[in-house]
Amino acid sequence: MAIVTVRVEDKLKSKMEKLRHVNWSEVIRSAIVQRITIEESLTARRSIDVGLLHKAIKDQDRLRAKSSEKWSGVEEIRKWRELRK
Repeated sequence: MAIVTVRVEDKLKSKMEKLRHVNWSEVIRSAIVQRITIEESLTARRSIDVGLLHKAIKDQDRLRAKSSEKWSGVEEIRKWRELRK
């Protein structure tokens, strides 16, 4: 088992001391376990399908090549912003 040190502001420490019945070590352990569970599930969902990524890159390049050289993304954004007013 390892020891982890946590720094808290004096004001928070004072409030913690008033709640002596609370096992702060267990609260922190539980919070760490919860966060690890969340991060692991997010990481599992973030896994990248490299084949799909390459297909998306090819599609993007193909669409860019079709667009006119005179086309400007900045101008397009401005046009649509003006239309919303």
